[in-house]
Parts: sequence; C-alpha cells; structure tokens
Amino acid sequence: MTFDVPLLTIDGPGGAGKGTISSLIAERLGWHLLDSGALYRLTAHAAVKHGVALDNEVALAELAAQLDVAFPVEEGQPRTLLEGEDVSQAIRTEQAGERASQVAALPKVREALFQRQRDFCRLPGLVADGRDMGTVVFPEAQLKIFLTASAEERAHRRYQQLQEAGVDASLSSLLKEIQARDARDTQRSVAPLKPADDAITLDTTCLSIPEVVDRLTDLLAQRGMASGI
Repeated sequence: MTFDVPLLTIDGPGGAGKGTISSLIAERLGWHLLDSGALYRLTAHAAVKHGVALDNEVALAELAAQLDVAFPVEEGQPRTLLEGEDVSQAIRTEQAGERASQVAALPKVREALFQRQRDFCRLPGLVADGRDMGTVVFPEAQLKIFLTASAEERAHRRYQQLQEAGVDASLSSLLKEIQARDARDTQRSVAPLKPADDAITLDTTCLSIPEVVDRLTDLLAQRGMASGI
C-alpha cells in the first residue's frame, strides 16, 4: 500500500459514533469502508457457533484466518454474512461486543486479522473504523481521527437505540459494560486503545451526527484528500 490511496482512520471507544460516521463519510466520498470491529465480532460469533472457547488463543487465531465473510450492500443497506448466513443483527448485541473485546485482546487473533484489514486499502480511498487503525494497522494514514464521548453519553445513546428497537435495557448496566470494555481495551498489552500521536481528537458528546460529518469533511478538504465534497 502507498500514499496513492487516500486513507482516513477513525478510532475510538465503543459508542462514540465511529460506525455511523465512517459509513456516512465513505458513502459521501464513494470510498471503501473497513469496519474492523466487525471482524472481531465475527470471529467471536464463529467461535460460539463452532464451540471454540473464547480463551483458546490458538484455535481462535486459526478461525480468524479462515473466516468465510462477506459485506454485500443491497438496496443501499450493508449486510454482514458469515458462512453465507446473515448475521448483521446478531453481531451487534451488547453480548457480541463483550465477546469481541475479549477476542481482540489476544495477540495471535490480532495478527491473524492484520493483513486482512490492510487488504481493504485500495482506490479510490478507504475509511477505516476501529480501535487501532491509526496506531497499528494504518500508521501511514494521511488523516487520523480519534472519536470519543463521555461514557455516560455513550451509554445513553446505546440505551436509546435499544429502546427504539423495542429491547428492554438498563441504563446503569449499559454504563457499567461500557466502562468495563473501555478498561479492557485501553489496558490490553497488544494494540491498546489510544489516539495516534498525530491524530486529531474529536469529542462528540455535544455534537450531532451531521456536525461531526461536516467537521471531518472539512478536514479532508483542507488536506486535499477529496475533491468535490
């Protein structure tokens, strides 16, 4: 990979809005999108499906290296397929997120998925969403963003999403889960969650989605990474 490919990385903790913002930016620019978190969620989901323990690092790494996954877009809506099965909703539960965080802390699993993530970088450009995109996977990215928000705000956003989906949830439990995941992600020995040295940190606690998209679009334009936006 070279600098000939425009590359934007968006890292940050769960619930900061990375997925939504990344999708909107990629759609606006017509770039490819890498949801790196989905790969870890898929690995954890496949492990449960095939009876692999979430602390069996060697077996999980082998599973990650051979994942049969696809991310088709139908009628403008992205889908996530694992072994031909649509698991778009199944891998987005709180439990799936917890499992993914456990799996992501294992060095051999991260190694197995490293090149698969790098392969997403191709013309006309890539928006890479994750927790170590700017620090580990794409350190050469021309623009690196660290998107964050208070744990309370992130828990509230997730609570609202679940309520709108008709799912009962406890705001206090969601907050505890987010705080536990933050601690695990920031304290792990391999690729801990942190801003890259040259990243721009953007706190979305008091910002709307359109406001964040506009700010990132302006930054891309200022750096000459995208024309006509």
